Amino acid sequence: MGAVQQPVVRGKRFDRARRCAYTDGMEINLSPELQAKLNRIASQQGRDTESLVHEAVERLVGYDQWFIGQVEKGLAQVEHGEVLEHEEVAGRMEKLINQKQRRV
Repeated sequence: MGAVQQPVVRGKRFDRARRCAYTDGMEINLSPELQAKLNRIASQQGRDTESLVHEAVERLVGYDQWFIGQVEKGLAQVEHGEVLEHEEVAGRMEKLINQKQRRV
């Protein structure tokens, strides 16, 4: 058997296995249990399930971007020597705990 020939355009080979990137929506499969929970929440809020899923994905992506930014900020602080010694962190934590306990 011979090798599968890939299309050639202007001297460049292209892999037919590649697909176009998403330009429309995306389909996901949820377990029946998760779908029932989603339906219940949507009904309680007077919304459709698609908008809930869209909001959840936006929150996830937003949180991920925020988290990565915070990690990068922390790493930059470490590189610049902007760190606290263990004793100072322990002292600050003890002070915060004492303040919280006095409020209760």
